[in-house]
Amino acid sequence: MISFGADRPRRRPNLTPMIDVVFLLLVFFMLASRFGVDRAVPLSLPGSGGSYSGPPRLVELSAEGLRLNGRAIAPEDLAAALTALMDSPTDAIVLRPQDGADLQALVVLMETLGAAGFSRLVLVE
Repeated sequence: MISFGADRPRRRPNLTPMIDVVFLLLVFFMLASRFGVDRAVPLSLPGSGGSYSGPPRLVELSAEGLRLNGRAIAPEDLAAALTALMDSPTDAIVLRPQDGADLQALVVLMETLGAAGFSRLVLVE
C-alpha cells in the first residue's frame, strides 16, 4: 500500500489582506465621490410656453462681453435695460451664446437674471 504521510489539518485562509483592500477601496470611493445635490438651471425650450410678445429681448454673450439687441451693454446695466423692454417678468428673454463664450459666464448670467426676477429664459444656438 502507498503511504502519502500523515494527514495535516486544513488551514483556514487568511482574510486580513482582503479586508485591508476592501477598506482601502471604501476610503477611496468615499473621498472620490461628491456628496451633495447638483444644481440645475431652469430653461425654457424655444417655442414652448406660449407665443413671444413685445419688443425683442435678445441677449448675446460672447468672449468680448454682453450685447442686448445688438448693442454692447455692461452686465450691471442689463437687468434695468431688460425691465424697460418687458411688460411682465414672465416675458421671454432669449439668450444666445456666441462662439468662444465661456460656459461659466453663461451660467452666471442666467443666475443673475433669475435673481433679478426674470423667470423665463430661453437658450438658443
